[in-house]
Amino acid sequence: MPTDIINAINELKKNRIVLPKAQTLPNDETLDLYDNELGFCFPDDYRLFLKEASDSILNGKDALRVTDEMDSPRELIKIAKNAWQEGVPESWLPICEDNGNYYCITADGDVRYWSHDGPTDERWPDLATWIESVWLNEE
Repeated sequence: MPTDIINAINELKKNRIVLPKAQTLPNDETLDLYDNELGFCFPDDYRLFLKEASDSILNGKDALRVTDEMDSPRELIKIAKNAWQEGVPESWLPICEDNGNYYCITADGDVRYWSHDGPTDERWPDLATWIESVWLNEE
C-alpha cells in the first residue's frame, strides 16, 4: 500500500532537526516561477512537500531549497542545472543532493537515484515512499 504524502510529511516534521532560525517556505507563486525557470512542472506531492516541509533536515539529508531570492547555497535551480550538466537526465529534477549523488523526482512523481558514477536502478514509486524509506528509515 503506498504511503500517503501527508502522513510522510507529518512524520518528517515530527522527527527532523529543529533549526535555530526558521526558514521561509515557498508559496505557489514562487513555485510557479521555479516551474517556469526550470521548464519542469512540479508534481503535486512535491509542491505540497516544498510548501510544508522543505526546511527539514534529518539523517544527514535536506531538500534543495526553493526561495524567493534564489540565493541559498543549496538552491534548487543552480544545483539542478549543475546536475544536468553532469549527466543527470533533464527529465529528472534533483530534489536532494548527497555527496555528489542526486535523488530526483520525475514528472510522473516517482523518485530516482543518480550516482556520481551514472544512473542506477534505484527508484521509489512516489515521494512519500522515498521520504519514508530514505529520509526517515535510512534504507
